[in-house]
Formats: sequence, C-alpha cells, structure tokens
Amino acid sequence: MSRPWWKNAVGYQVYPRSFKDTNNDGVGDIAGIIEKLPYLKSLGVDFIWINPIYKSPNVDNGYDISDYEDVQPEFGSLNDFKILLDKAHDIGIKVILDLVVNHTSDQHPWFIESKKSKDNPYRDYYMWADATPDKMPNDWTSFTGNSTWTYDETTKQAYFHVFAPQQPDLNWRNPKLRQEIYKMIRWWLDLGIDGFRMDAISHIQKAPFDYEPPKDDPWKPFMNVKGIDDYMAEMRDIFNQYDIMTVGEASGVSSKQAPEWTDPNKKGYINMIFEWEHNAREGEEGHERINVDEMKQVLSRWQKDQENSGWNALYFENHDNPRINTILGNETKKSAKAIAMSYFFLKGTPFIYQGQELGMTNYPFKSIDEVDDDESQIRYHNMVNSGKDPKEALQIITHWTRDHSRTPMQWTSDIKAGFTEGTPWMKINQNTKTINVESEMADPDSVLNFYKKMIAFRKSEPTFIEGNYDWFLQSDPDVYAYLRTDDKKQFLVIVNFSKQKKIVTLPKELMNDKWQVKLTNTTEKNLTEQFEMEPYDGFVYECEN
Repeated sequence: MSRPWWKNAVGYQVYPRSFKDTNNDGVGDIAGIIEKLPYLKSLGVDFIWINPIYKSPNVDNGYDISDYEDVQPEFGSLNDFKILLDKAHDIGIKVILDLVVNHTSDQHPWFIESKKSKDNPYRDYYMWADATPDKMPNDWTSFTGNSTWTYDETTKQAYFHVFAPQQPDLNWRNPKLRQEIYKMIRWWLDLGIDGFRMDAISHIQKAPFDYEPPKDDPWKPFMNVKGIDDYMAEMRDIFNQYDIMTVGEASGVSSKQAPEWTDPNKKGYINMIFEWEHNAREGEEGHERINVDEMKQVLSRWQKDQENSGWNALYFENHDNPRINTILGNETKKSAKAIAMSYFFLKGTPFIYQGQELGMTNYPFKSIDEVDDDESQIRYHNMVNSGKDPKEALQIITHWTRDHSRTPMQWTSDIKAGFTEGTPWMKINQNTKTINVESEMADPDSVLNFYKKMIAFRKSEPTFIEGNYDWFLQSDPDVYAYLRTDDKKQFLVIVNFSKQKKIVTLPKELMNDKWQVKLTNTTEKNLTEQFEMEPYDGFVYECEN
C-alpha cells in the first residue's frame, strides 16, 4: 500500500490578510498569494493552508462566515481563487482551506431566517431554548468568558454560541443541516482543493443543556462530547472518496484518544490533530515564556501515543500564538534555527507559519489602539476599569496576544516591508529592516536558508517518516534530546533552549565513532559522552545501523 502524500510533506500556513497586498488597500489578497507562489516553491513546501477567505463580516477575522461558497471581496473573487488553485497545482503545491462548521456568522442567510420565528424552516439549524432577559437556559460559560447564550426579544428565546454572540453555533443534531454542510464540503473538494484544516471541530456536539459542568472545567459541555463520533464518521466517509489531507483543531481530544481520531486502521475520522498542550507557559504575567520541560513532556507523550497508531501535526506557530522566537528563543537567528530543528524531525507533518522561516518576532505594541484582537481589547479595558495601571495592563495583554503573528509578512527592508504601498491594516514590525525575505535570501547564514536546507534534509530521509521516537535527558529542564530510528539509520536531535552553557551526560550506549553532524546552527563537533552546548545550540547527528 502506498504511503499517503501528506506523510512526507511540509505545510505552510498563509494568513491572507497579512501575507501580500497587491491592490494597495492595506489588506493581503489572493493575488498576493499567487505572486508569492514561486517563493513558497523555493522554500520547499508541499502544501499551503490558507486561513478563511470566505465572505464574512470579519467580527472574528473570517471565522464568522456569512457565505460558505463565495470569497470575501477584499481578498478577491472565487475566480481569483480558482486561478490560485490552478497555478499552485501547476508547480506541485497543494491547497488546504479552513473548514469552519461549528458555527456561522449571524449574518449567514440560515441564521437570518432562523431568527424570524420559532416555526421558520431554518430555526432548527441553530440551537434555541426558552429564556428571559434575566434567566438563560443554563449557566454555561463561552470561550470568551461570557454566557453561551444571547437573548432574542422577537421570539423570547436565546441562541447558543461557544464563541462570540455574532458566531451562533450550528445544530449538528439536525440531519438536514448536516446534509447542507456535507454538500458544501463536496462542492469545495469537487472544485479541486486538497483538504481541510477543521476549525473548532471537537466542539460540534454539545452535552444536554441541563448538564452541570465541573467548576474546574467550564468548557466540558462542548469538548469532544459523546455523540460527536457519528458526525465525524459521516464526514470521514466523504473525505475517503478524495485524495486529500485533513487536520483537526480538536481541543479536548487527549493524546490517548488521538489514534481513534487519526488512525485509518481504527476507522479514524481525520489524518492528524493540532494539539494545544505543548504551548505551556511559565513566569510572571506579562513576561511568560514557554515552559521547556512541560513542552517536551507533552510533545513526547503525543509522539509515543501515536507512534504506531495515528499521525501528528507538528507546529510551533500559528495565527493564534505569539512568535515562537520571542517566547521560546531570544530573537536571534541562532535561536530561530534551534527551535526549528527541535520539532521538525519529530514523527508527523510539520507546519511552518508565515514569517517563522525568517525568525520573525513579537511586535512591540505601544498602545492598545495598535491591537486588533477584540478579546485582547476587552481584557485590557476590563483591567484598566478595575484599577490596573494602563502601562502594566498593556504589557500583560500584549505579551501573549495572537496579534503578534498577524502583523504583515516582512518581504523587504523598506518601511512597509514590501507588503503594501498603502496603509497596512496592522502595524509593521520595524525590524523588517533586518528580518525580511529579500535580505535573508542573499545571506547564506540566514534563518530562511537554514529552513530550506532543513526541509530538503527532512524529506530526503525516510527515517523521519516512519522511524521510532525515543527521548532522553528527560529530567533536564532546558535540553530536548531525542532519537529517530529505523532498521537502517539513527538520527539524534539535541537542542539547548537555555540562555546558559550546558554540559549534559549522554547515554553510554549511544557512544560510537559513527555519528556525523548533518545539520547544526553552530560549529560542527563530535558527539561525546560529556557534551558541552552553548546557549541555543542545536545539532542533528546521523549514524548508520
């Protein structure tokens, strides 16, 4: 049986608003993605995942969809997307889209109809329950921290939403609604796209509304709830008719449960899962960093639990996280390369988020007006209204805001980063003077050229696809070290995430004179039992069995 194409693929996430603007309105567009396809090809990626480009009022940057089968005009047209698809396929790049089916926009025609009356044919496409302005159907808390219910004066009922009130949840218990969703899924797949990243997919089933969630787990009523399997299996049966890739944002699915979702031998629903656990924080509020010890424990648990059953999606950055070179590295070229090595050789499909391959860093927000994210804005104003010093509140809110990843892609060293000639929708990081595609392409030692080398190396070695995973130095809080092994070769990956020099004792049974450095961000050196590492040193060694 041939191996699925996505097992030896590298993905690249495009956040279209911030990628490349061609009509100078300050917002990235589909034409910008088309323009940069040669760049993506030269990087060595095999597919791109594009964040939502559907019609949307943009309350949640496109994750509130008002038309599933049309394109938001600021990005271009459906015809532009078809051109992108053809041009990407012509050069061997596949295209994955977001599938957002937990909720729609409140401007979607289904919801507009649903609100009209209790007996409207679309009423049951959403979840409504009797309520009064003072008494909601239950006390459940949404992801925004407010009630999961919004009262509607016209029909004297409330509708349910796990995100913002402008994002009403769909009623997956309604077979008619499900058929509408499946028809839309087929429409995109028949158009020729190569798969979906499934947004918030583990929330589509809800507990009965009289369920009382535990105080320490307020979101349990909509996290991988019993009954979701039936819906996932229905979608799987559609996906299996196409040669596509599916990756789920499936919080609430544990590493132990993951093979049931991702292993085809267990009739898994999707190919891989984005887990959130490894984004573990430590430190004082407003100055948190990634906890290396917890991060490597989590990554290792997911590696072992899916080692022989299922598949991992590997990532450090995405549109909801700060820049990893700031919160795990020290914003240098060296740390950006070390971070890349640490996850790129795990078992799974690696994803790169736009700008990560340059070593882009967090933006130094100087005022709350520079922040676009509504959730960050609300938290800031709540803090200030409660008496917190505005400067301190800004530091706390902006340190980990997802807006860091949404500042425009840095193509050139000019003041607008080669992103636009207009006024960019978000501020551009001024370190674009030194961190940008143009200058990094010309610098053999750049982060960008390191990524190119690393991608080519990973794809040339079958051990990284099916080899076993074993990790050691487990009690060291700063060093992540693991082996990937098959019957022909062993690869040792070792990275020091400390700002200090480290001397680690490697297992005696590893020691032989066959180890050769294949990739490093520093000076090559032989592997020794007492192994000395400078801050952010990273090495990949190879040994033939």
